[in-house]
Amino acid sequence: MLDLTYETPTPKVISGATGDWELVIGMEIHAQVASEAKLFSGASTRFGAEPNSNVAFVDAAMPGMLPVVNEYCIEQAVRTGLGLKAQINLVSAFDRKNYFYPDLPQGYQISQLYHPLVGEGEVLVDMGPGVARLVRIERIHVEQDAGKSIHDMDPNMSFVDLNRTGVALMEIVSRPDIRGPEEAAAFVTKLRQILRYLGTCDGNMQNGNLRADVNVSVCRPGQYEKYQESQDFGHLGTRCEIKNMNSMRFIQAAIEYEARRQIAILEDGGKVVQETRLFDPDKGETRSMRSKEEAHDYRYFPCPDLLPLEIEQAWVDDIEATLPELPDAKKARFMGDFGLTDYDASVLTADVAHAAFFEAVAAEAGDGKLAANWVINELFGRLKKDAREIGGSPVSAGQVAGIIRLIRAGDISGKIAKDLFEIVYTEGGDPAQIVESRGMKQVTDTGAIEAAVDEIIAANPAQVEKAKANPKLAGWFVGQVMKATGGKANPAAVNQMVSAKLGL
Repeated sequence: MLDLTYETPTPKVISGATGDWELVIGMEIHAQVASEAKLFSGASTRFGAEPNSNVAFVDAAMPGMLPVVNEYCIEQAVRTGLGLKAQINLVSAFDRKNYFYPDLPQGYQISQLYHPLVGEGEVLVDMGPGVARLVRIERIHVEQDAGKSIHDMDPNMSFVDLNRTGVALMEIVSRPDIRGPEEAAAFVTKLRQILRYLGTCDGNMQNGNLRADVNVSVCRPGQYEKYQESQDFGHLGTRCEIKNMNSMRFIQAAIEYEARRQIAILEDGGKVVQETRLFDPDKGETRSMRSKEEAHDYRYFPCPDLLPLEIEQAWVDDIEATLPELPDAKKARFMGDFGLTDYDASVLTADVAHAAFFEAVAAEAGDGKLAANWVINELFGRLKKDAREIGGSPVSAGQVAGIIRLIRAGDISGKIAKDLFEIVYTEGGDPAQIVESRGMKQVTDTGAIEAAVDEIIAANPAQVEKAKANPKLAGWFVGQVMKATGGKANPAAVNQMVSAKLGL
């Protein structure tokens, strides 16, 4: 691991009519557990199935049906806690959270309030090279998801799809440590990255597999520091919760709007009402959904159908022993082993599949820096242009490595390498064989290069005099020679030959 020094970013400050205000943000992330079966039944969790086709009797709350804990879901939650350096509670318990929704057949949700599975942890959020924010995790509790109400299929009625009912969720609750919209989005991005590395949640926000509830409040400068010293929430403003955010861009826009809405209320002499709000992306504003409930409003009590959950430390240790290398550690290793910049290492480790692809290229090519340059600039750039994921790349790690090996061996120039990449991307094939069969090999014969240089110099006497007066103009001759040889001449040899011929 590299010994990196991090600076703390400054909080977001909004200037109002009566002075400055600072933002205070806490988040509750609902992450769907990556499991083929639900939390309390064996029903499938497959996304996109026919409505109400993945529903077991217990999910539909049929009389006499009792929940049975899916051990793998608990294992995934423990793995998540370990990945966030959190305390794993060997004894936890499920509670009933009582409320009515049409898509919640039981009339209550089985969740964890008093004794969560995972306790305090942390996430180090990158805000730029050398700048990071430590966001504390208060708890992670395991609970079942509700179904989905569908309101846009018929003008006179709503439909209910119970496929999602009973799917295991991890609710990851942060402390109010986040100080601005960009930080909030960066926190969700980093958390999603860690979950994907761990394999405990796929993080697909468009499918609803990762959703964020954002708690926003504002306070005067200095009040947050008083809260940090005393842990007294009275120093912070009244918070409002924005529900079910599934876009980084919308998260930032919602926080910005909500903060300014609260500031306007306070500066007008009013009081912010604690409530749950929704964000309207079309209007770019939040609107009231319902008054904010407290724990007692849900009448929590221990779930009578489930015994307390007791796990052994040895089991937790076995899970910890199988943890993969996580993003921060991988980034530090890439910087140390391959000499990559902070930026390049961040780009390559942003996604676990990207990191694995790069490592495969670097191992075969024998040059980490060159591999990073080709993977980031050529491959990622082309995939983005074609709206393709790394898993659907038409160019394999071995093919990219093959191109790099040809460059290092001096068989092709950088320009030819780009042409070769295009051929491999669109047509496939072995890079070395393509170079051989299509006559793309770099010209290293000094006699042939000298002949091309002599011809260009002889044909351009005026340009020769300009280059002798200003050596920087010698590059024009290099470009003309490369053009005349179809880009096949060795650039280094051409540079050397031109300088010698011009007496520079």
